[in-house]
Amino acid sequence: MAAMDRIAFLASDTGAARKALAELTRRHGNRPPEEAEVIVALGGDGFMLQTLHRTMGMAVPVYGMNCGTMGFLMNGYSAERLPERLAAAEEETINPLEMIARCADGARHVALAINEVSLLRAGPQAAKLRITVNGKVRLEELVCDGALVATPAGSTAYNYSAHGPILPIDSDVLALTAIAPFRPRRWRGALLPKSARVRFDVLEAGKRPVMADADSRSVQNVAWVEISSKDDIVHRILFDPGHGLEERLMREQFT
Repeated sequence: MAAMDRIAFLASDTGAARKALAELTRRHGNRPPEEAEVIVALGGDGFMLQTLHRTMGMAVPVYGMNCGTMGFLMNGYSAERLPERLAAAEEETINPLEMIARCADGARHVALAINEVSLLRAGPQAAKLRITVNGKVRLEELVCDGALVATPAGSTAYNYSAHGPILPIDSDVLALTAIAPFRPRRWRGALLPKSARVRFDVLEAGKRPVMADADSRSVQNVAWVEISSKDDIVHRILFDPGHGLEERLMREQFT
C-alpha cells in the first residue's frame, strides 16, 4: 500500500487511548476524518465497531491499534514507525448486516451490524421464535433465551460465546446460532448462504417480550425482525502483515 500522510486519529475515552492520541497527534498531526487517507482507531474492539459505523460511506480504510481490553479487530499499539506500518498493512473488506425490526406498537427501526444481530428475551420467561429463511418457515418454534445471526467477522464474538461456529473471513456464509435453546433440545443453529434473508417472528410477544440488538443498538418489544447482508456497504480494515482476520480466525480454532 502506498504511503499515507493524511492520518485521522480517533480515540476512545480510556486513559491509555487518550495518551496514545496525544502522542500520535504530536508526531503526525491529526486530520479530520473527511480529509484523511486513513483513519487510525485507538481503543478496543468496541471502539473499532463505533469507528466503522461512524465512517460508513467514507471509503477510507481503518487501522486499529489496541488501547483497550479486547483487540480481535485491532493491531498491537506502538507509537513508532506508524507510516511504515500503514504502508505495509494488508486490507480486509467486510459487509455489515441490516436489521429491520417492527415493534409491538408498530414502530419500525433499521440498524446495521458489523458483528451480529441478536434477539434476546427481555423477561423472566424464555422467548418463543419462529424462524423463516427466504420466505420459507424453517423452524415453527424455537424456545430459547435468544438467537443471533453473525457475519464471519463477528463469528468469534457473541456467536462464539454462544457455541456458534467460527467462519472463514472470505466465506459467503452467515451463522444462525441459538442462545440457550430449550426446544428443540440442543439445537445449535444453522449455516446460511450470505444471500439469505432471515426473519424471526416473536410468538406470545406480550407474555414473552423480546429485544433486538444490532452491535449494541437495541430495540425493545419487537414483534418481528428481518436480517440480511448489506453487500452495497463495504468496510475496509487494515492489519499488520501476517495478522489479518483470516489468520486470527484460524488461530482462534487451535488455541
